[in-house]
Amino acid sequence: MDTSEVFVFALVLVIIVVSLLSNVLVLICFLYSPEIRKQAPGLFNLNLTFCNLLLTVANMPLTLAALARRAQPGGDALCQAAGFLETFLSTNSMLSMAALSIDRWVAVVFPLRYHSKMRHRDAALVLGYTWAHSMSFSVAATWLSWLGYHRLYASCTLAAPRASGRTQFVVFTVLFHSFTFLLSFVVLCVTYLKVLKVARFHCRRIDVITMQTLVLLVDIHPSVRQRCLEEQRRRRQRATRKISTFIGTFMLCFAPYVITRIVELFPAVPISPHWGTVSKCLAYSKAAFDPFVYSLLRHQYKKTCSDIVNRLLKRRSLNTVGRGFESQGSSIPRVE
Repeated sequence: MDTSEVFVFALVLVIIVVSLLSNVLVLICFLYSPEIRKQAPGLFNLNLTFCNLLLTVANMPLTLAALARRAQPGGDALCQAAGFLETFLSTNSMLSMAALSIDRWVAVVFPLRYHSKMRHRDAALVLGYTWAHSMSFSVAATWLSWLGYHRLYASCTLAAPRASGRTQFVVFTVLFHSFTFLLSFVVLCVTYLKVLKVARFHCRRIDVITMQTLVLLVDIHPSVRQRCLEEQRRRRQRATRKISTFIGTFMLCFAPYVITRIVELFPAVPISPHWGTVSKCLAYSKAAFDPFVYSLLRHQYKKTCSDIVNRLLKRRSLNTVGRGFESQGSSIPRVE
């Protein structure tokens, strides 16, 4: 392998390790915390976590093997099964992100009716749609024999037929990415921009109340006044930063790969093999970003992780103290 191939190999390996550890941690938090389980968004996070874990365990190692061997990893049956999983899981994860954005939109725009609009039954119905949507494209690609090893991306995924069925494959590819990537991107933009609009409106109201309070408190210390003004600025920036992270990571990870797949439909346009594998790595990296973007950086997951760590440390300290007492008891001579 040359230098670029070694870099891509190392990048995929790092993505596998980070994705595996972070998604397992999200799963542990979900199983540990009753508060996370009873919330409807927890189902969307759980579905996204399972998709990321399966993609990490089933598809990424095959890409590593393909990069090392410079050939198809395993037989055709294995590669077709991996291609089916890759199509299903990538579609499901994109739609899960769109579902999470809809949940945030309902929670912010309709806070008083949120619990009646977004129940576990409603979340299950949304997840049912995401599974049916993802399964339909995956089954169609399998039925038409459009799954196999693609050398450009060093992975088992959608692959164009040799001669016959070229037009149908182009139509299928455009529809597939339109109803997965483009649809999810539009939903993310519409919902999160509405959330940002509401958040800025509330921030302006809070700022007006704060400024009126500061005017009334004439004798307030200048440092306290400065801290209040800084808190106002941080509050305004926090919502913008979060929404930019949601939409930005989605575009950064998926857009290069999807654009490359569309450009690939035009045979006259050459595509570098190195760029193909890098774009695939960027798509894989979303599985490593998602646990931090949607779960682990939230207060509830931070608190759950802290509780788990404290419980483990407390149990370890109790075991250490217990062993100390046992050793002291064994060292005391018996009186006969």
